[in-house]
Amino acid sequence: MRSPTLRGERLKADLTLLAAAIVWGSAFAACRVAAEQLGPFLYNGLRFALGALTLLPFMGRRLRNLTRFELWGGMLAGTLLFGGSTLQQKGLQFTTAGKAGFITGLYVVLVPLFLALVWRQWPRWSSWAASLLAALGLYLLSAVEQLALSLGDALELAGALVWALHVILISRLAQRVDVLRLAWVQCVVCALSSLAFGLGLESHTLAKLVDVWWAIAYTGVFSVGLGYTLQMLGQRHAPPADASVILSMEAVFAALAGWLMLGEMLTAWQLLGCGLMLVGMLLAQAGTFAQGRVRSISVQPEEG
Repeated sequence: MRSPTLRGERLKADLTLLAAAIVWGSAFAACRVAAEQLGPFLYNGLRFALGALTLLPFMGRRLRNLTRFELWGGMLAGTLLFGGSTLQQKGLQFTTAGKAGFITGLYVVLVPLFLALVWRQWPRWSSWAASLLAALGLYLLSAVEQLALSLGDALELAGALVWALHVILISRLAQRVDVLRLAWVQCVVCALSSLAFGLGLESHTLAKLVDVWWAIAYTGVFSVGLGYTLQMLGQRHAPPADASVILSMEAVFAALAGWLMLGEMLTAWQLLGCGLMLVGMLLAQAGTFAQGRVRSISVQPEEG
């Protein structure tokens, strides 16, 4: 039987990931406001820089013990973070929020698919079922009327591929590194990369910072500084396929935040979508609890 300690660790991990999804979902409105004023590079660069500064007081002497493995792992994670956040933000300029939310959320299906095809790590049947339920829930929640692939849709789909790889990478790194150091390094890498492009290509939008400073402050402190740290803490004990299901709940909390703060109403189909995503999250957790032991995630790809 699974020991109470291991069950407690997994439950704590799932709740931590759920907290990350809540933080990211509640920040969606601020991201939308900023996207109308700033280019994707400049916006991401400023908020990730603020996120790194937010984490800095908690680092203490940790940076002195930064290992080469953590440095290279953080640089790779930061590069994926830069790619995913840029593609997502840029795609929103050419497609609707509903379609963007659905297509981006497809990483919930791509994670177990990548694990199976690339790493020969076959998720449990419950992970596949949970992923498909979450994807269907995302479709209903986004109220997508047609799926004709536009430029924006293609950018969001490319972003979903990057987000899937980021989830897998964090799962493989989180058990071997100091989580705060890894979170800080990836934020710095993403911030520097984004600012380099932003100041070179989007400096003409700097005058608009006064209108969206609050959005940068909110998403920098909470969405970046807190959210990505919670993700890493949670993925120390949650398998990547299950983690992607829980993190996809971000779309549900974004819709709920729009209803509570902006008065946006949810249709019956969208409420059904929220319900399916909740069922998928519970199924992912229940499938793991039903196993006799916690499945460890190897740092190296498994041999085929």
